[in-house]
Amino acid sequence: MPVIVTVEIPGGTQEQYERMTEQITSAPWFPMPGFLAHAGGPDGTGGWRVVDFWESEAAFRAFVEKAMPIFHENGAQVMPKVDEAVKVIVNP
Repeated sequence: MPVIVTVEIPGGTQEQYERMTEQITSAPWFPMPGFLAHAGGPDGTGGWRVVDFWESEAAFRAFVEKAMPIFHENGAQVMPKVDEAVKVIVNP
């Protein structure tokens, strides 16, 4: 079952987000199996929000195991929320 993952990063900044994104996307294990799409931007309250789409919660959890050291290294307190997706449509 595909999932929508919403990550709130209280106090997160664009600089922090760009740095983490660069580290993740340049890692030898990226992209992870099951990764579908990603978007990130300010949350309107002074923090940052990331929304990912994954083929399954298990695929997302495998990603978190690899990415967590990057989040910690950059001082990001990630709080993922995982919800089932009925459908995910991506532009081919």
